[in-house]
Amino acid sequence: MPEKKLYIETVGCQMNMLDSELVVASLRQRGYQIVKSAKEADTVLFNTCSVRQHAEDKIYSALGRLKHAKTHNPDKIIGVMGCMAQKDQELIFRRAPYVDLIVGPGQLHQVPDLIDEIQSGGGQKIEVSLDRAAGTRTDVAQSFESYDPLRDPAMRPTPYQAFVRIMIGCDKFCTYCIVPKVRGPEQSRDPEHIMSESRRLADEGCREITLLGQTVNSYRFRHESGVTTRLSDLLAQLHEIEGIDRIKFVTNFPKDMTPDLLSAVRDLPKVCQYLHVPAQSGSNDVLKRMKRGYTVEEYREMMAAIGETLPNAAVTSDFIVGFCGETKEDFQQTVDLVQECRFKNSFIFKYSTRPGTRGAELFEDDVPEETKRRRNNELLAIQNAISEEDNQPFLGQRVEILVEGPSKAAQKTDEGQTQLQLTGRTMCDRIVVFEGNRRQVGQILPVDIYDANSFTLFGQIVTQHVGTEVYSLA
Repeated sequence: MPEKKLYIETVGCQMNMLDSELVVASLRQRGYQIVKSAKEADTVLFNTCSVRQHAEDKIYSALGRLKHAKTHNPDKIIGVMGCMAQKDQELIFRRAPYVDLIVGPGQLHQVPDLIDEIQSGGGQKIEVSLDRAAGTRTDVAQSFESYDPLRDPAMRPTPYQAFVRIMIGCDKFCTYCIVPKVRGPEQSRDPEHIMSESRRLADEGCREITLLGQTVNSYRFRHESGVTTRLSDLLAQLHEIEGIDRIKFVTNFPKDMTPDLLSAVRDLPKVCQYLHVPAQSGSNDVLKRMKRGYTVEEYREMMAAIGETLPNAAVTSDFIVGFCGETKEDFQQTVDLVQECRFKNSFIFKYSTRPGTRGAELFEDDVPEETKRRRNNELLAIQNAISEEDNQPFLGQRVEILVEGPSKAAQKTDEGQTQLQLTGRTMCDRIVVFEGNRRQVGQILPVDIYDANSFTLFGQIVTQHVGTEVYSLA
């Protein structure tokens, strides 16, 4: 087959990163090769996010820059995939009429055939899911179960780490969130399919898998026999796969952080003691308007249960500041929760109205932008100070890391260097930077920590002296 050139740009979460990997894998089978710029590509794809307005604005801006290229090369195919494609649909054609392809997240397996049809003169194509109320769970389930086994290691951050989708969709319907509308009903994937895919990844040299789900700890698969597989059961099964050394799972929902799951994390050595459990707010009034389904008191009870079962676990969180009606007192309650829980880190966002959500219909976005910005910066500063304080006890400690590759700083230097700055992660997902060599990438190594800041531990590879020689424990 003649070689065709593909450029793909991904915006958003780990789900989107995995989706892009799968799309690229299927297109490579049709003779496509990845290129580094849209200018040199025959096909340009944008995998999109709709969680925040900024992500959509970025894509529309990128599409605008391609208008001139399409005029000069009508055969260049431009496609928009993912959540924004599902949400905006025909609006994308109206705003950028030179776009050829619009594909929702449930139809990504159709991308290669749709591109072939366009190249054969089939005109513009749009494939999105039916409205949630009109669609069927079976249709959605088939679209992702048959598709996930296609993988492309070159699209991953490292060939030693991979995402594995265990769920799609969401049924929580938080009032600020567009995900249930664009990704459909919550469904759990057959554990046999997950196991098969994970074994294949292990055979390819992958050492760490991260299980993905919009609310991953809500995973429940009911077999025809009537038996239900929970996330704790799935972790126990995955733990037996030879070659897989680490297992993570994100993102968790507070109400579904069950005792059996915490016990599984405690009792299964390969499962990382790292839990991402978004709180979103420390105010019950705000949580009620967000329709989060729990109170601050219940969140604190969950944190206490984590502390009792997993005293060394690292917990991270998400917060939205400036949600509709958030008062100074509401924000202070969020500050109090962050200071009490001492999260390893928190992802903090300013609220922006998302058309199509219940929040946009029910509530006025009445918190001034300047107030949102000030609260965002204040909460971020508080969290960063906590993160730096809690990293100090690691000084002088020995940790075990999976080496991921050159640090961002090292990537900008001469690739021919023998010694360079490498980065890796601990079992509790802390980033460690150290001086090493490329042969260590993909290995699990002991490192002694000698410095730390809010985001990073700095270490030195442990060496062992035998006679007059120095050997790395790698």
